[in-house]
Amino acid sequence: MLKKSLVQASTKVNFTKLYTRYKNHTMTPEQTFLDNLEICYKFKHIKGCVVECGVWRGGMIAAMAEILSNQKDYYLFDSFEGLPPAQPIDGKAAIEWQKNKDGSTYYNNCTAEMSFADEAMKMARVESYKLIKGWFSETLPNFNLENEIALLRLDADWYESMKSCLDFLYPKVKKGGIIVIDDYYIWDGCSRAIHDYLSGNNLADRIYQINSTVYIIKT
Repeated sequence: MLKKSLVQASTKVNFTKLYTRYKNHTMTPEQTFLDNLEICYKFKHIKGCVVECGVWRGGMIAAMAEILSNQKDYYLFDSFEGLPPAQPIDGKAAIEWQKNKDGSTYYNNCTAEMSFADEAMKMARVESYKLIKGWFSETLPNFNLENEIALLRLDADWYESMKSCLDFLYPKVKKGGIIVIDDYYIWDGCSRAIHDYLSGNNLADRIYQINSTVYIIKT
């Protein structure tokens, strides 16, 4: 038990070091960042590529790559032009957040230059990665993969964006693969999209969580 505890403590320290390394490339709160890494560590044995939708400056997926392996194939989808307008289905809080351009978490409507994500992936020494710029509804339909997805991280915020990601990418996740969902407890549109997709496709896949970070194991 002592040895196991020491290993767990050492792993936590390494996660914290990764947050420090990439904190200027992410807007993810520290605890959520660490929770994402814990999920990656738990499922790093799964073979396949890694996809993230909603990249911003790339710090989250770069840190994930340091846990999962820098030799996997990584695909990073983002408009790199910020978020589309929130709709009523996304909830009042989302609409108010987007109106408050002086808010501490606004980050210019989540806009970031692609060069930041490119820099983050180079910091992680990832050998194979691709940045895919554009709205999900336009880029995902043309996304073809030779390998199945081992881990899919969705940070798409609004309902329509999340739904596009799920419609086009969930079928590409391998059985036993992981879907990590950001903002499930923050934006109404995010949780509604998840529930609608699972029920609309008659799926019994369960939603698990580590603190406030949720993930699905595809069955």
